[in-house]
Amino acid sequence: MKLSEALAVSVLLSVVASNAHATTYNLPENGHDNVITQFQDDVPLTRVEQNETLLDVARRFSLGQTEIVRLNPELDRWHIKKNEIVRLANKRILPDTPREGITLNIAEYRLYYYPPVQAGAAPQVISYAHGIGRQDWKTPLGKTHIVRKVKDPAWHPPESIRREHAANGDPLPAIVAPGPHNPLGAYMLHLAVPGGYLIHGTDIDKIYGIGMQITHGCVRMYPEDIEELYRSVPVGTPVHIVKQPIKVGWLDNVFYIEAHPDLEGEETTLEQRVAVALGLIQKANNQAVPEFDPEVLRQALKALDGNPVALFERAPPLPELPKGAARKIGLTEGEG
Repeated sequence: MKLSEALAVSVLLSVVASNAHATTYNLPENGHDNVITQFQDDVPLTRVEQNETLLDVARRFSLGQTEIVRLNPELDRWHIKKNEIVRLANKRILPDTPREGITLNIAEYRLYYYPPVQAGAAPQVISYAHGIGRQDWKTPLGKTHIVRKVKDPAWHPPESIRREHAANGDPLPAIVAPGPHNPLGAYMLHLAVPGGYLIHGTDIDKIYGIGMQITHGCVRMYPEDIEELYRSVPVGTPVHIVKQPIKVGWLDNVFYIEAHPDLEGEETTLEQRVAVALGLIQKANNQAVPEFDPEVLRQALKALDGNPVALFERAPPLPELPKGAARKIGLTEGEG
């Protein structure tokens, strides 16, 4: 169904106001669930208020270029007309990491920050889009932490990067001063990873590279997003960097799978993805493989659109009986 046709069933959809940056989710009430939802409707939309690019819309909702293009394959990313309807992301499955500090899932170009829980408030997670290292400058994986924070950093490009730029006819100085054309942007979080890897902002020339495999290994964020994150996280904050293109999880007794395209240079076959998915499904279901429609699984692993797909539903657990009630209805040990 085309987006223009989808508007005809607006009773099932919501048109979302376009005044957001980072996406804040309440964590599921059931601590064992790990699917988060921003909007009530499964297909949230936004109406464009002026002629612009699809990437301008992406920035307002902290979506990366790859993600918003994948959600809107029929639209011209460079020319969105006033009043056109753009589809947004909604549900996400949390990466399989501890719910602490920062998680970077480079396979989906997203960062998840778990802020400290405030007294009387629901636990939350805040998610941001980001860019990652390209095929020949991979972003490293593993657990690390923030060792330093710098506002208005100068950039000292490594000799290897200077040689690359020089070979392309774009020589770099030994030091790039802070300013609008500094690739580090206005804020930088230094990670305890050998080689000088950073989470940082971007210059005005590369603003549309967020959500792409485009950096020299660092994690690049929108200017407003890195500023918010910089002000929120202290030195010492743990950072988990993972690559999980296929994720599974529960929400209200419904089991979902979410699949993203392979990174450049790491292409897998459908059968390889099915094998990975079955292993994750089994792990999440006490080593059992429940009954589900295998075609639904295969379609999700073919589409690779990052949209969580429901695979099956389990019966909700029975409520606990009051103390002594089991004896009254004859369900004491050895009976039944």
